[in-house]
Amino acid sequence: MNMFSDYDQRLLDHVKRIHFIGCGGSGMYPLIQILAAKGYEISGSDVLDGSTIRAEREMGIKVTLGHSADNVIGADMVVYSAAIPKDNVERAAADSYGIPTIERSVLLGYVSRLYKNSICVSGTHGKTTTTAMITTALELAGRDPSAVIGGKLPLIGGYGKAGKGDDIVVEACEYAETFLKLTPYLSVVLNIDNDHLDYYGSMGELKFAFKRFSLMTQFMIFANADDKNTMDVMYTIQRRVRTFAIKNEGDYRAVNVQEYRPGFYEFDLESWDHAGGHIKLAVPGYHNIYNALAMCAVCLSMGLTVKQCADALASFKGACRRFEVYGECNGAVVVDDYAHHPTEMRATLTTAKELGYKRLIAVHQPFTYSRTKMLLDDFADVLKLADITVLTPILGSREPNDPTINSAKLAAKVPDAVLVDSLEAAAQWVKENAREGDLVVTLGCGDIYKAARMMVQEG
Repeated sequence: MNMFSDYDQRLLDHVKRIHFIGCGGSGMYPLIQILAAKGYEISGSDVLDGSTIRAEREMGIKVTLGHSADNVIGADMVVYSAAIPKDNVERAAADSYGIPTIERSVLLGYVSRLYKNSICVSGTHGKTTTTAMITTALELAGRDPSAVIGGKLPLIGGYGKAGKGDDIVVEACEYAETFLKLTPYLSVVLNIDNDHLDYYGSMGELKFAFKRFSLMTQFMIFANADDKNTMDVMYTIQRRVRTFAIKNEGDYRAVNVQEYRPGFYEFDLESWDHAGGHIKLAVPGYHNIYNALAMCAVCLSMGLTVKQCADALASFKGACRRFEVYGECNGAVVVDDYAHHPTEMRATLTTAKELGYKRLIAVHQPFTYSRTKMLLDDFADVLKLADITVLTPILGSREPNDPTINSAKLAAKVPDAVLVDSLEAAAQWVKENAREGDLVVTLGCGDIYKAARMMVQEG
């Protein structure tokens, strides 16, 4: 197979036309935007039409619906996402024609090295929100950053953008070590929790991956001093590290933390190198204080003022699928959230409880058999925070069916849980049982948001 080294600095030197297999994917689109803006000729293919495909066509990109060997003819490089199998007709054709092929995360690593300042945001929880917060601050400050984000940011109208400035903000995902393809100038480590252990095998191996990511940072690491696993890693490396914290000592601290309305927080920022300031968050949840601290730490180090950070946070209403309000059903408010790990779900449901609704209804779609099986008791404990829990079937995603685990086993551990057999059934249950004064939260990283949409539809 024709494959470049992950760190080949000459990756695009002799490339004019790049073909993207699966160009409609949210992770592909920002790369297409950036490379098209830098003058590369782009083509792509996908199996389904959609808003991303339409946006790419409006950019002048030739997009073909359906995969065919003819689509790669004339390309100097073919890029594929992790979801595209090795026997895909276009990947196979590129190999047979001698066209170099490269996986998306490797290309993202190279793109991150095209910018003077690459800010890579890692952590088990909070990556998308923090990446979006940093992008928002840099955008509003007039720095015109490029960005690759795991969720849609309304301010920039998508999952990323091609800016003309020297900065790129990248969500650095630890799954399958993809963040090790990046070369951060500045990096953030928000937290390290027991996720993706089906890949890593142990917490020790997961920490080792974060250590390698941190060691690749060229200038400064910003780390959460309140997260023990993160600091366990920081204590083992010789790199410039700045810390942020609420409870412990840190270079950037939130003090005088208060709720200004149920679930929404404000605090005073103490900084080791700047005058303090007052921060008022427009997104709910105590956990977002950490995300905001990370944003402030990064942006202050890049020359923004405390006021610019505060103004950006006051205007930041969240990324899509992060406690996103969809509408109402029978007078109940319906919110969708991407949380799919017990720690994330606890943060989301705790925030929901703080908002003061009469009943909290959690509608959860478990994601992957291995995670559900490994963390079954943790999932059960956190779902008990809700007054009512509705469980859909497990979404296996990349995994084959495991008959030893199912949603019924999780339901058996959650008092009075409601077990349904589809997203449609979950939506129907809510339509029949929700009432005014309830807050309904759909939880999961799969397609549970479709159930939220059904709940708020008329008729």
